[in-house]
Amino acid sequence: MESLARGGTRWKRFAVVMVPSVAATAAIGVALSQGALAASFSVSGQQFKVTTDRLDGTGFVQYGAIDAQKGGKQIPVAVSGFSSAKISNLCQSVVVPVPVFGDVSLKLLAGANGTPVEAKNLYIDLDQLDADATFKNINIGVAAGSSGKGPGMHKGDTADPGSFAQEADSATLTNVKQQAWATSAGTFKLSGLKMSVAKGKHECY
Repeated sequence: MESLARGGTRWKRFAVVMVPSVAATAAIGVALSQGALAASFSVSGQQFKVTTDRLDGTGFVQYGAIDAQKGGKQIPVAVSGFSSAKISNLCQSVVVPVPVFGDVSLKLLAGANGTPVEAKNLYIDLDQLDADATFKNINIGVAAGSSGKGPGMHKGDTADPGSFAQEADSATLTNVKQQAWATSAGTFKLSGLKMSVAKGKHECY
């Protein structure tokens, strides 16, 4: 989206073009499910919610950064990066307030029935995380961007000079609930992808 440094879609406009874009959305969904596209999710000035039963990641790095929004607003985030990840029972949702029409929810589900979502060079910009986590060979207090274990800093990120950084050979997170501002991946294969748009608030949690 234009409002975040990572780019993407202006979600606040999607209601205006919802009907003519149904076919395009379906085509994009098929391409993502086949791992054919790089993926980037961000919301215009809003957090979105993500849940997953389990994330198994290799090559982990985490550091503090600043997400710059349109208009100059800056948001401190923790960026979690994985060289590769498998994600079981992924849910991602955002509620968009549409003038006159009211709240509209967009929800994405994938990775159920024993076939997890697969991602490479995955980055998640978040400001809240609840999970049980296990790390293998973790190093805490390393300089942001110096990791040799994970994918390094995301291109274009501005690290918070006073923040922490850490790295690990692998990370396993279970019972995950998080609020994020942006997610991107080099490739994102969404098995069993289901997307829905509905009036009102229909969030992952």
